[in-house]
Amino acid sequence: MDIRRRVELSAEITSFQRRVYLELLNVPAGETVTYGELARRIGCGSAQAVGQALRRNPFAPEVPCHRVVAADGSTGGYMGRREGEALERKRELLQHEGVFVGREASGG
Repeated sequence: MDIRRRVELSAEITSFQRRVYLELLNVPAGETVTYGELARRIGCGSAQAVGQALRRNPFAPEVPCHRVVAADGSTGGYMGRREGEALERKRELLQHEGVFVGREASGG
């Protein structure tokens, strides 16, 4: 079963998470989107709510939350972390797709 169908049928995620993950599947490899833009695309006014949904992404990296970056161009977070091994993994996934994220995540 393909990832889109698995997300659509999952009983383990909320309807909001489903909307976030399905929209994120539209972001192709080698491209990124900001948390705010992803929120806008699903009609949500909160980039933070999108971040929380991505933090809980049980389908990573098939649902590519590593492609979501902060508005200031930094990597943002990954798997609920803003530093350490998780963030290094995000950078590796992006580099593998040919994406360079220039700045470190800012605090906050």
